[in-house]
Amino acid sequence: MRIYPAANQFCLQINMPLKQALTGSGLSNILEKYIMHTASTQVISSEDDLTANDAEQYLTFKLAGEEYGVEILRVQGIQGLQKITSIPDTPEYILGVINLRGEIVPVIDLRRRFGLEKIKFSSTTVVIVIRMVHDSKETTLGIVVDGVSEVYRFESKNIQDPPEFGGAVSTEFLKGLACVDEKMVILLEIDHLVDFKMIGKVADREAIQQ
Repeated sequence: MRIYPAANQFCLQINMPLKQALTGSGLSNILEKYIMHTASTQVISSEDDLTANDAEQYLTFKLAGEEYGVEILRVQGIQGLQKITSIPDTPEYILGVINLRGEIVPVIDLRRRFGLEKIKFSSTTVVIVIRMVHDSKETTLGIVVDGVSEVYRFESKNIQDPPEFGGAVSTEFLKGLACVDEKMVILLEIDHLVDFKMIGKVADREAIQQ
């Protein structure tokens, strides 16, 4: 289910016309504001609570012509491209780190992580900042995508298991598939995108150097 009605109401609250919000850079701005508003009005007490509801909201984004989704409560923000400090001796898909309000955040190129064709970054390219959880520990990660898309609400009964073969992206990264507006949205298992310990070490290395 598309969340435009909720976004429209939210636009009225922050005095931003929906037409302006859903075009150009305004889309990233309104989605980030809506995400922060959603997160601030929902209480998450544990990792299990993230999947406790029958319906969950997902932020979707474009990558190599396909649409992917991540749980909106894991999204901490949407950033335009900024200076990324490279880190030596790391996998190719790790672009480096950024300083996000005093926090050192590792950034990965999701195209490279998935083994997709490399392209030049454009005006729509953004960094989605997400929260990873592993063994009750948390870390922050930035993922570079081609552009943000929309916010959808999917009921758990409408999320299909990913196919075991044939896709461009390894099933270890996939949570499931959902259909909306006659298109397929690939839902990601963000805790499996990268090795949790390695990302923590990358952030620690840069923090020590600073």
